[in-house]
Amino acid sequence: MRSRDKPSIGRQAGVGVALLVIDLMVIAWLLFRYGMTGWADGYDPGNPPDAPGEALRGTWILAVGAVVTGGGLLFLRWRIPGTVQLVVLGAGAALLAFLSATE
Repeated sequence: MRSRDKPSIGRQAGVGVALLVIDLMVIAWLLFRYGMTGWADGYDPGNPPDAPGEALRGTWILAVGAVVTGGGLLFLRWRIPGTVQLVVLGAGAALLAFLSATE
C-alpha cells in the first residue's frame, strides 16, 4: 500500500523536469545578460566594466534560489526535484561566479 504522506515518484519526476526547464531558462537569461553587458562594456572604454558585477548579481540570484527552492523541496521530502534544484542552480551559480572572477 502507498502511504499518503509521501509524494509519488512519478509526480516528483514530473516536477523535477518542469523545474529543470525553468532553471535552464533562468541560467540562459542570466548568461545572456552577462554577455550583453560585456559586449556593451567594449563600447565604453572610459568607465570600469559592468560585466563582473552582472555576473556576481546572477551568482547571488542562483545561489539563493538553490537554497530556498532546493532546501524547501527537500524539507517537504520531495527528494528528486529538491536535488535537481540544488545541483542545477548551484552549478549555474558556480559558472557565473567563475565568470565574475575571471574579469
